[in-house]
Amino acid sequence: MKIGLRSRFRDMLGNMKLSRKIQLSLMLIIIPLFIIFVLLFLGMYGANRQYNQIIANATEAGRFSIKFKEEFDYKIYLLIAGHSSFSEENPYASIDEAKEIVLDLINNTKILENKRRAEIIMKLLGNLEKYVRRIEENKKEGGHYDENFTIWENDVQLVTGLIQSTILEYIYYETRGMEEIRVKVAEDLSKMILFCLGVFVFLTIVALFLSFVIPNSIVKPIHHLNDITNQVARGNLKVRANALQGAEVKSLGNSLNIMIEKIEHLLEAVKEDETNLRVAELELLQAQINPHFLYNTLDTIIWLAEAGKQDEVVEMVTYLSDFFRTSLNHGTGMATLREEERHLRSYLQIQHMRYQDILEYEIDIPDNLKEAIIPKITLQPIVENALYHGIKNRRGKGRIVVSATNADSDVIISIMDNGIGMTPERLNEVINFFSQTDKQVDKDQKRDSYGLYNVNQRLKLKFGDSYGLSISSEYGKGTCVKVKIPFKG
Repeated sequence: MKIGLRSRFRDMLGNMKLSRKIQLSLMLIIIPLFIIFVLLFLGMYGANRQYNQIIANATEAGRFSIKFKEEFDYKIYLLIAGHSSFSEENPYASIDEAKEIVLDLINNTKILENKRRAEIIMKLLGNLEKYVRRIEENKKEGGHYDENFTIWENDVQLVTGLIQSTILEYIYYETRGMEEIRVKVAEDLSKMILFCLGVFVFLTIVALFLSFVIPNSIVKPIHHLNDITNQVARGNLKVRANALQGAEVKSLGNSLNIMIEKIEHLLEAVKEDETNLRVAELELLQAQINPHFLYNTLDTIIWLAEAGKQDEVVEMVTYLSDFFRTSLNHGTGMATLREEERHLRSYLQIQHMRYQDILEYEIDIPDNLKEAIIPKITLQPIVENALYHGIKNRRGKGRIVVSATNADSDVIISIMDNGIGMTPERLNEVINFFSQTDKQVDKDQKRDSYGLYNVNQRLKLKFGDSYGLSISSEYGKGTCVKVKIPFKG
């Protein structure tokens, strides 16, 4: 029977939510403690209330018991002797204040005799007020100094003495009640200690039981999840969390299983993307060293040499050497905007010598932006596209302008040409082409604009989706390609 109850209790805990387990363990401890607290509070509150009332009554009485007689007698003496006036001393205010205090004593005291004493004091204060009024009337009439002095000496001082002695009696009998409360509190405290000991023993037994059962039902599945995560950290993505107890832990286990599956799929996707990226970089490198550009440049050099233009041959070979040196040196994929400008200038100078009848160019990059970092050979494919698809398709001399501006924490590089431009339909095709993934790009698109596509993808892979290329164009007027990069110079 005991084993069956224990098993059912264990199953109940196993299916219980983690929050409910914690609530159960807390409630089994908090409720008895709360009961103890309430009983202690009620007992101490009652005793403390009586105690505070006694102290308050004694304090209230003490407000004028110590110096009331001395100060009031002296105040009346000053009035009789003519050293002060009634308006200055205002003895009635002192009497009224004393009456307010005595009225509080009558209402607050629980001792019948003290209530009677307070009523006596109230009557004495009334008599004292009458004596003061007689003295005031005599002062107004004049010539009653001896009579006033007799009233002060025989009546006023007598009444103030009776008030002071009665107040002291009041305080004495009020404070005697404190001893009765102390004895009662001591008895109640002894009873409460015995009760608390019994509750403590009960709570100790409950706490020992809960310290084994509930933590084990919480910690065991968590250890299992921890083992699963350690195996995943070591690279085992085939492991799964199964046979878990507890609603939250089961949900956590299911989420962990889903996460492991997603990590597995993501790793496969990352490997595939890395392969695609490497292929794209190789294709970009091939596009950078365009064999047609090299062949045409060499043909131009041969033609210049045959024509005896040695200076121009030397100049073109120098530009060509500088172009390939910038393309291939350092073995890194990043360059400063200064280095990129030098590479672009070499390329444009070669093309200017080849197409001097149809090509002019201008490069305007401020010095403060030339330390910005940019993927190597970003601008040359864009300029090449402007030359072959824009300038060469129009009549007359074409012009390419490369400029850069600072926009907040970014750099915007503009490549503008006055070539043939694009129709709105063709412009939309190019913009849509930029938004496609590498898998979605077909062969015709690769042949047509893949150089710009690769540049855009490299920028986004390096700096994020908020960076890359943007294109605007108007047919018959030209095209503008803007390159947005972060300013990390």
